[in-house]
Amino acid sequence: MGHLPKLIEDLALILMTGAFTTLIFKRIKQPLVLGYIIAGFLVGPHLSITPTVADRENVKTLAEIGVIFLLFSLGLEFSFKKLMRVGGTASITAFVEIIFITIMGYFTGKLMGWSTMDSLFLGGMLASSSTTIIIRAFDELGVKTQQYARIVFGVLVVEDIVVILLMVLLSTMAVSQAFEGMELLMTVLKLLFFLALWFIMGIFLLPSFLKRNRKLMDDENLLILSIGLCLGMVVLATQVGFSAELGAFIMGSIIAETTSAEKVEHVIKPVKDLFGAVFFISVGMLIDPQTIMEYKWPVIIVTFLTLFGKLFSTTLGAVLSGQPLKQSVQVGMSMAQIGEFAFIVATLGLSLGVISPFLFPVAVGASAITTFTTPYLIKFSEPAYRVLVKILPEKLITALNNYSLSTQNIGTESHWKNVLGAYMKIVATNGILLLGLVLLTIRFLVPFLQDRIENQMIVSTTALIIALIVAAPFLWALMAKRPDTISYRALWLDKKYNRGPMLMLEVLRFLVGIAFIGLLVDRLFSASIAILFVLPATVIILYLFSKRLQQFYKHIETRFLSNLNARESAAASKDALAAEMLQSNEQLQTELTPWHAYITDAEVNPHATFVGKTLSELAWREQYGINIAYIKRGDKIIHAPGRHNKLLPFDTVGIIATEEQMHMFRSVFEAVEVLETQLTDVRDIVLQKIKVDDYTQLAGKTIRESGVRELTNGLIIGIERKNIRILNPDSVTLFERNDIVWIVGDRKRIQNLVKGKI
Repeated sequence: MGHLPKLIEDLALILMTGAFTTLIFKRIKQPLVLGYIIAGFLVGPHLSITPTVADRENVKTLAEIGVIFLLFSLGLEFSFKKLMRVGGTASITAFVEIIFITIMGYFTGKLMGWSTMDSLFLGGMLASSSTTIIIRAFDELGVKTQQYARIVFGVLVVEDIVVILLMVLLSTMAVSQAFEGMELLMTVLKLLFFLALWFIMGIFLLPSFLKRNRKLMDDENLLILSIGLCLGMVVLATQVGFSAELGAFIMGSIIAETTSAEKVEHVIKPVKDLFGAVFFISVGMLIDPQTIMEYKWPVIIVTFLTLFGKLFSTTLGAVLSGQPLKQSVQVGMSMAQIGEFAFIVATLGLSLGVISPFLFPVAVGASAITTFTTPYLIKFSEPAYRVLVKILPEKLITALNNYSLSTQNIGTESHWKNVLGAYMKIVATNGILLLGLVLLTIRFLVPFLQDRIENQMIVSTTALIIALIVAAPFLWALMAKRPDTISYRALWLDKKYNRGPMLMLEVLRFLVGIAFIGLLVDRLFSASIAILFVLPATVIILYLFSKRLQQFYKHIETRFLSNLNARESAAASKDALAAEMLQSNEQLQTELTPWHAYITDAEVNPHATFVGKTLSELAWREQYGINIAYIKRGDKIIHAPGRHNKLLPFDTVGIIATEEQMHMFRSVFEAVEVLETQLTDVRDIVLQKIKVDDYTQLAGKTIRESGVRELTNGLIIGIERKNIRILNPDSVTLFERNDIVWIVGDRKRIQNLVKGKI
């Protein structure tokens, strides 16, 4: 009999336990994450009455793989462009909340006598809310389309990326034990540099590779490639000095910008679910009931800090971002819980050996409590606002409303704002690439040449020539490319006031390009050689070949932008109307915000009570104050529909309303007709024949007059009459005595008709 590795036995135990616990949690409508954690507790070392995992080290390794795939999947759902579209409201709200709760978490830990690292990781654990729990609660309460829900979703997006950065900072501080501001600043700058470099290079290379090999890629190839790319970026990130989780997230976010994103997300989901389950079960294995009882007060304190600290800070952030007080309260009460990231942050601290074991049960206990309170906080957010209005002074409420209106009206764009933004994109993008090229030259190219060439002068000269050839198009763009915008041309033509400042901008970026050349040459030669020979020669070469460099750079830029926008372009080509509606809605939403109104899409139920009626007959604007902005019907759209337009089944309607109006109108829009016909079991539907006689009393009547269809809830498919068969008879056909009628309908109703009971 062969020997079975303990790891296989452990996997069988934890997966079977996890399956049964999650079935129970699904039945009681609770988050599956908590079910996995309970499963981990059941198979963990702290419960003696159930079987226990034997090979905990290997399970720990599988759990680390689970974290990697969880972050990779999060990256696939994330998009850097999505972050850019989040807007100022969600960004300000998220940053105020994260800064406040992180600082409060740190000082709360210190007040409880915890170590510095325990306190720092507590702050990091509290920084994120649970996307899964919030979405589930919004679905159950039917508030997903309300304006404050959109702000919450934006805040969650910002939270995800900020917590990833926090994990990198915490791991760096844990390893170096350095807390100086300058070192942290350098770490942040290094992180941002590598994030931008990986993103730019990934978008330039990966989508093109996937596009060229699309015909060869089946699900198996795509799965293997995706996992290989994920783990490859994990290795690269750890080599550079960052965490494995960051590498997985970055690769996921790069793939998210490609046209293969949905397919990758589909094929990777089973792998993510499997290893993710192992991770959360491993979290539950760390729960010690004695430790929880011992630290019951920290659990209670952290729970209250989460509930009231996140509620207050998120509400404050929303108010500062210019949202009305009501929406701010609703946003704050929606986000008062600890997310799944808390377990990942705690796992990071344990793997680095810098936090105490008790931090895990504290996080799990607080997370479980806040999970159950979230739906109730969302449900009672509006009553809480009404109570708050009664408590707060009237002057303060008026001031907050005026502040909200004033901030919403800020947003006019000037020519200078557009031009400065365009210059920043040119300098930042090309500067990051050039700095990355300098690092590659110094750390890889020079050592590679030194292993093969003994003469140091030849090594330096060769490295410099190769680097400058590769850098030439990016140097030209940094020093000479002009923004291709209307604002730039408008300012440039205004010689009297704008020509001087714009010339200063040109000189400044030219000097930045010179600084990059000087940095590269200084690393290979001396500063004097750079100033006397290399700098003048490089500038002359760039000038002489400027047209060719411009064409080459244009080709590179076009390819990059094509890859970056490939997913949106593909979606737009499939559904140009949907893209038009989305763009129109986003613009309209921005303009509606000062009015405290929003636009939402709703599909007309085919059984709705208003189907087939005109807008004038419905009179919704007069009764409920709402407006119909458009009606989308198939591949056509009716903008600003008139009073004679009708609503038909499956139309998509754009509704403009305030939250109060939409709350009153939703029940009207969702009302459906109650069908008189009763639902019939499919087993009771039969093909049966009846005879026209005295019992049925059908002779001399037409099919329509007889009402046989309604009486039997069926269809007449044929009549046999004196050896003649009439298939699918017309509704005006007369029944004659002794006709044999074939009916598909309800068995009991047909039998009652034969017996003359109906």
